[in-house]
Amino acid sequence: MRPNRRAVISGLVAAPWVLRFGAARAASASLFPLGVASGDPSSDGMVLWTRLALDPLAADGQGGMAGAVPVRWEVAEDEAFNRIAVSGETIAESARAHSVHVETAGLRPGRPYWYRFTAQGQRSPVGLTRTAPAPAAHADRLRLAIASCSNWERGYFSAYRHMAEERPDLTLFLGDYIYEYSLGRDRSAEVVRPYGLEEATTLAGYRNRYALHRTDPDLQALHAAAPCLAVWDDHEVHDDYSGVWSKTPGVTPDAFQARRAAAYQAFFEAMPVRRSGLSSRLYRRARWGRLAELHMLDGRQHRSRQPCPDPETGGKGQVIADALCPDRLDPSRTFLGFDQERWLYDGLGQGDARWTILGQNLVMAGLRFGDGGPDTPYWTDTWDGFPAARARLTEALATLRPRNPVVFSGDYHSFWANEVKRDPADPSSATVAAEFVGSSITSGGPPHDAIMGFMRHNPQIRFFEGRVRGYMTADLTPDRMAVAYRAVSDVRDPAATVSTLAAWVVEDGRSDVLAA
Repeated sequence: MRPNRRAVISGLVAAPWVLRFGAARAASASLFPLGVASGDPSSDGMVLWTRLALDPLAADGQGGMAGAVPVRWEVAEDEAFNRIAVSGETIAESARAHSVHVETAGLRPGRPYWYRFTAQGQRSPVGLTRTAPAPAAHADRLRLAIASCSNWERGYFSAYRHMAEERPDLTLFLGDYIYEYSLGRDRSAEVVRPYGLEEATTLAGYRNRYALHRTDPDLQALHAAAPCLAVWDDHEVHDDYSGVWSKTPGVTPDAFQARRAAAYQAFFEAMPVRRSGLSSRLYRRARWGRLAELHMLDGRQHRSRQPCPDPETGGKGQVIADALCPDRLDPSRTFLGFDQERWLYDGLGQGDARWTILGQNLVMAGLRFGDGGPDTPYWTDTWDGFPAARARLTEALATLRPRNPVVFSGDYHSFWANEVKRDPADPSSATVAAEFVGSSITSGGPPHDAIMGFMRHNPQIRFFEGRVRGYMTADLTPDRMAVAYRAVSDVRDPAATVSTLAAWVVEDGRSDVLAA
């Protein structure tokens, strides 16, 4: 019996799976235990994704598959597949772990479509996707669901189920879709469900991290409910890495680049991104008619090393003051890489959409652990570790004046509502963008009370909450953007409920953050 849309979104059609020694294993000979996904929508198409696997966590990272397998794909105008819009056949190959990426074209703008795959007589679950409105169309609404930081060991992915039930037009994944490490025995009390895998350092290891996450029915439901735009942060490769530098002392850039290349390949195999991503360029733009233009940024691959690396921890971020780390202020240091900076400024200067969205991995507005003097410490792994690069961006926002710039950020495992200042060192300077930071799907939060103790030095931060997990939604219309912080009741409960923690509004023509 062919599953319908409601069954897909509720996760009822997720391929059967069981937990064995804390890891998900295929419980049948299904070729589609990892579900389906779509992403990078344009006005005439999108990327469709699946991955064939008989044993998703096979040690060699090949999912129990071998050889080339023909795969048929179909995109329909109706969920009964009576009106096929486009279809074709592709090959799932061993070199890409039998992942399938189909870039469709020739579809009508601004409407939903349903898609599915068939291989060796088996049919995949059905996914719901959509095309973006035509570039010049005056779209009247865009609903976003925004996620980051999903650590399998820290809890269940019930937040993803609730995101699917929000019926978004588009999902933004802002980094740490997987975690490369597992908690040690000394932290076993923190583990809700173990990874059951060695730390990922090889292509097979990274592939299996993505495969394990994709066995989760709640994540499958979200991917089957809407297309996505995805960028990465550090845990897709290694905690706190920067460019070609690892935090591990003694690891050379050449040695680390080999690990990073394996991680990047696994990311591009596992995510519904366009083939251009296979060159390892992740930053890109997406347009939703005249309503919104989204600049999706890569804040890891092209950046300079964190300032003043601690010899005992390699390149790991640290809290340190300028008096001890003058390198932090070096104007030659870059967060995005100078090519990406130029690409971004060109886009900001030429944009004509009502809302200008920057989707990226780390808090931009900044957090002072003091009064801003030379002895004030900053956390060096965020934009605070690259203040000259941030000043170039905020000055570009002030001078190029794109309409209604809004930043969506992840990483900090907490909710923030910020006003990004033209001069980030001066909280009284003009606001150039609103910033909304989402909490984690499952990952543990920062020390809430300790950070709250520094809020008197950070008037640019309108709201902070580090004790709850969840996600964000954003509803865009030509006149306003409404943002909701959605908190799950308990990540240790697979049936966790969700509620609205706080709600915010940004009005057309204003950059300040208003409580709803």
